[in-house]
Amino acid sequence: MSESTTTEAMGGADWESLARGAASDFRGEGEESVFLLRELLVFGLDRSAYAVPVERVREIVRMRELTMIPRAPAWLLGVVALRGEVVEVVDLRRRLGLGASIPDRSNRIIVLHGDADRVTGLLVDSVSEVYRIADEAVLPAQGLDTPSVSEVCPRGDEFVSILDVDRALGGADV
Repeated sequence: MSESTTTEAMGGADWESLARGAASDFRGEGEESVFLLRELLVFGLDRSAYAVPVERVREIVRMRELTMIPRAPAWLLGVVALRGEVVEVVDLRRRLGLGASIPDRSNRIIVLHGDADRVTGLLVDSVSEVYRIADEAVLPAQGLDTPSVSEVCPRGDEFVSILDVDRALGGADV
């Protein structure tokens, strides 16, 4: 479809002008700045909210039976088969020093994309939502004892801790 055909189909309106007008209306003024949104998958751990960038998430699955790995560290719960792939499942509570819990069917496994087509599963207490927030509202995490939390952002009356997944899993683990 040519541009003139598209413009005619819109009743003579220009798509770009329409989009700019909508963005301007959304901002509430005619400023030229563009604000970027981040999309974060928010999940619960030990009654606190954490998040990872959605672009790292491949899928979310219910807790299922794991195959234990002999002599593996305590934070590596085991492996699970997902669509023909073997996925290591990490107990994120233990990895972050929050203490262990006994996983049950209410837990979820967040499967993350990694380097070289490698995937890793993070066992979390719950998954709540995809949260969209302006990039400028995300703050660096300063003074926190957990180096795996790189940033924080407000969500209602609470703050969400944004994980640096590579740091949380030891860099080469994901």
